[in-house]
Amino acid sequence: MKKRLRWFGLVKAFGWLVLGGILALSGGVGLSALDIAGEADPAPALPQWAADSATVRVAAGPQYARGAVWQFFWGPHYRNIWNTPVTAPVLRLASAERDSLLPLRAGGSYQSRTLRLRTAKGYQFVLRSVDKDMSAALPVGWKRNLLRGLMKDQTSATLPYGAYVAARLAAAAGVYHANPRLVYLPNDPMLGKYRAGYANALYLLEERAEGDQRHASSFGYSPAIYNTRHLLTVLRKRPNAGVDPRAFLRARLLDMWLGDWSRREDQWRWASFPGSGGLRFRPIPRDRDQAFFLFDDGALTRVLSWFLTKFQSFYTTIRLANVDALTTTARNLDRTLLGPLSAEDFRAEADSLQKRLSDAVIAEALKAGPAETRTVIAARLGPLLRARRAQLAAVAQRYFEILATEAWVVGTDHAERFVLTGAGPGRLRVQMLALRTHRADSLISERVYDQKTTKALNLYSLAGNDVIRIAADAAVGIEVGIYPGQGPDQISLDHALAGNQPPGPLPGFTWFSNVPPRVAGLSPEITFKPDPQPELTANALGWVKRYNLRD
Repeated sequence: MKKRLRWFGLVKAFGWLVLGGILALSGGVGLSALDIAGEADPAPALPQWAADSATVRVAAGPQYARGAVWQFFWGPHYRNIWNTPVTAPVLRLASAERDSLLPLRAGGSYQSRTLRLRTAKGYQFVLRSVDKDMSAALPVGWKRNLLRGLMKDQTSATLPYGAYVAARLAAAAGVYHANPRLVYLPNDPMLGKYRAGYANALYLLEERAEGDQRHASSFGYSPAIYNTRHLLTVLRKRPNAGVDPRAFLRARLLDMWLGDWSRREDQWRWASFPGSGGLRFRPIPRDRDQAFFLFDDGALTRVLSWFLTKFQSFYTTIRLANVDALTTTARNLDRTLLGPLSAEDFRAEADSLQKRLSDAVIAEALKAGPAETRTVIAARLGPLLRARRAQLAAVAQRYFEILATEAWVVGTDHAERFVLTGAGPGRLRVQMLALRTHRADSLISERVYDQKTTKALNLYSLAGNDVIRIAADAAVGIEVGIYPGQGPDQISLDHALAGNQPPGPLPGFTWFSNVPPRVAGLSPEITFKPDPQPELTANALGWVKRYNLRD
C-alpha cells in the first residue's frame, strides 16, 4: 500500500511538472489567462433592454470568445453558446413570484455565486449565477494563483443552459428536481447590501429544496427536506429510517448519462416521507452545472484530462474504463446508500431508465432554455444522449462492479445483530437486524456477496451493544474487516456447520479495534489489528466526518 501511495505521489508530482511546462510553452497563462493568439479579452457586453424594460438581450459569457489558436490548445468547448446573446426576463424583486422576494443570504459552493431569497409567504428560492469560476475548485495556494486565469477561461467547458435540459430529463426519469428559469437581475434597490456583488447579471432562479414542500410536485410533495448531513445523522441514529436505494441508483445512473461528474455529498437534498415502517428518504439532485461537461477537446486540455481524471467529457461513448473517474466524487455516499442492491437491481434500473428516456422525451427536453440557443444545443446533445442511453446497462454493470469490489455494511448507534454465513461456493450472506427486547429481531438489510466481484467487505457496527455472528462456512475468500466502534460488542463463532470440529483459524476475517483482543473477547481464530481511524468508526457523529459536507 505504501509503495502504491508513493507511486501515486510521483505520478501526481510529474503531472504538475508537465502542467507547468505546458503553461510555459503556451506563453504563461497565470492570473490573466493571456490569449496566445494575441487577442485582448472582450469587454463585457452591455444588455440591450426591451422598450418595456421587461426583458434584456445579453450574452452569458462574451469573455470566453477566443481565437482559433487559443481554441486549438485550450478547446472550443461551448464558447459559441456563451457568446450568443439571449433574451431573458428581468427579475423585479418587489413583484416576483406573485409576491415579493427578499434577499436573505449570499453564498456559493466552489464555482457559483448564489443568493438565497424568501417570499412573504415563507417559500425560499435561490439565484445561482450563470457564469461560474472554475478556479474556485482549486485548493488555496500557489496552484490557484498559477492557474486562476486559465481555470476561469475553462468555465466555457460547461454548458450555460444545461440545467434546463437536465431538469426536464430528470422529470421523465422519475427523479426529483428543481425547476430552473433564466432571469436577469438588474440593479434592484431591494438587493440592499448585495447590489454591488449581484446586480446586472444573468441568473438561474429556482425553488430551494428546503423545509416543508407539500406544495411542490417536483419534490414529491415532501413534508420535510433534509440536507445530507442531517440525512446521514438520522440514518445512523434511527434503525427504522432508510433511503430508497432504487431511487438513489436511478438518480446516479441519470448523472452518468448526463455526464455530471460533480455529485459530491452537498449536491443532494433528501425528500422525507413518514410511514408505518419508519421514515423513508428519496434523493433530490441539485446544481447541474457540470452536466454535458466538455473539457478535453483542446490539445492541452486533452493532456490535462489525463491527470484531472474526474473531468469527464460528454461524448457519444461512455467508456467503461472512465466510469470510475466519472463517479468518484460521490463514492462514499454511493457505498453507503447503494450497499443493499444487487447486480440484478442495477440492471433493472438501467433497463427502466432506458424505457423512460425515449427519443420523444429527449427531443422535448432539448426545447428548454433560451430560444436563441435551442437549435445549436439540440443538434449537439440530441445524438449524444440517444447514443449514451444505449450504454446504460453496461455502465450500470460496471458501476456495480466498482462498488462491489470494496463493499460497506454500516450499522447505527442502536443495537444490531450482524449474521455472516456462507451462501454457496465463494458467496457470503450478510444480514443486519435490529435487536428488540421481548420481540423478534427486525431485518434491516440482507445481501449476498460474490467473491468474483467483492474482494473486501467492511462492516462498521458503530455504537450500541451489537452482536456479530460468524458461521464457519463464512470464510469464502472475501476479506472481511469488522470495525466494532463504541459499545461492548459480542462476537460469536458458529462451528456447528463444521461438524463440531475443534476451532481453527478463520481466514480472511480481521477485527479492527483499539481494545485488546482479550478484553474484546476475541478467540485466536480472528486476526486482530488496531483501528487506523477510530475517530471515524466509533459512532454516528464520527462516521459523518468521512463525507464532504461543506453545505
